Amino acid sequence: MKQTQAPLFRRDFALVVIGQIVSLFGNAILRFALPLYLLRETGSAALFGAVGAAAFVPAVLCSPIGGVVADRVNKRNIMVCLDFATAGLVLAFALLLGRVPLVPLMVGCLMLLYGIAGAYQPAVQASIPLLAGPERLTSANAVINMVGTLSSLLGPVIGGVLFGAFGIRPILWVSVGCFFLSAVMELFIRIPHAPRPAAGGVLVTVGRDLGESWRFVRREKPVFLRVMAVLSLFNLVLSAALIVGIPVAVVQVLGMSDLHLGIAQAAMGLGGLLGGVVTALLGERLKLRRGAVILLAASLTAAGMGAALLPGVDPAAGYWGVTGMSFAVMVLSTLLTVTLIAAAQRQTPSELLGKVMALIMAVANCASPLGQAVYGALFESCPPWAVLLGAAGAAGLTALWSRRVFLELDPAGEGA
Repeated sequence: MKQTQAPLFRRDFALVVIGQIVSLFGNAILRFALPLYLLRETGSAALFGAVGAAAFVPAVLCSPIGGVVADRVNKRNIMVCLDFATAGLVLAFALLLGRVPLVPLMVGCLMLLYGIAGAYQPAVQASIPLLAGPERLTSANAVINMVGTLSSLLGPVIGGVLFGAFGIRPILWVSVGCFFLSAVMELFIRIPHAPRPAAGGVLVTVGRDLGESWRFVRREKPVFLRVMAVLSLFNLVLSAALIVGIPVAVVQVLGMSDLHLGIAQAAMGLGGLLGGVVTALLGERLKLRRGAVILLAASLTAAGMGAALLPGVDPAAGYWGVTGMSFAVMVLSTLLTVTLIAAAQRQTPSELLGKVMALIMAVANCASPLGQAVYGALFESCPPWAVLLGAAGAAGLTALWSRRVFLELDPAGEGA
């Protein structure tokens, strides 16, 4: 007799999702408005880029620490405390704005915001298996991914409207309200938690816990190391190329307006949203052993963008080609990312979930800033179509190499 699956949107998981919607929306409008405010006030593109790079560092450094905390502290309490802390941080920024020098205030605020976000997400990722159960793991991750994508899509739009009409302060007050409301809702979430004794002082405990997660990956799941290598390479050769290349292609090569660039970036957001919907609907029917095929298809989208920029191609046709490929690459990358996260969660003991997931994501994301720096130089010195075709070729080789990795991670084709 076939067993009926438990519903996904039970009380506690639904509260996590709603809290994520509110919190991530507040984060999205801030990440859009604060750098734009800095650029408008200073007029310095170099300062704009340097502040953005500095803000990224705490996110990478705090992610593994957040993973350690997520495995030792009640995950509900982590989310509540960090949302209240973020509300307090933004409130302090609003009160200090105009009273202290802008640049150090902005750098400090953005670094703290990114650091808090880096520590926050491991708690969310580690709570999903405890709330959704193994039979709903892929769908649950897809829902969380859709929430993040939708917030990233709507945040800049609404933030842009508010910023253009009223300036920065209304955005700050809206963000304070979002984080405070999210923290209050999260107070009512019940997440199973088994306390673990500390291994000594804080630094000793963090060091031992990170060492424990590393030993688990190296000795029991060495395939996770190869998965991190695949994700890092793909971020290095393809994701970074698209992050830098799409604005260059739309604005500089095709000569389109900022509105056209906004539409292309919105297409990426919609692609991520559709990818999340498809993943949630397919759930456990998605097989990770097909991951190399998805990566190869994503490589072809970069080749399509490069072809759209070839000399002689009509600018309007080239623009819609780039926009269509932007949509497609986000559908594919979301399918793979969500399925991969669910597979890693399924194969990791609950007491190590936060640390291992944070380790995987931190290593994978480290390659993107390096890739962006390299591609920034390449797009200035080489034809953009050649850069994108080269990125597609490198990504295709990575996809072919990844086939063994995905087969090893999912040898029987079961689960994700």
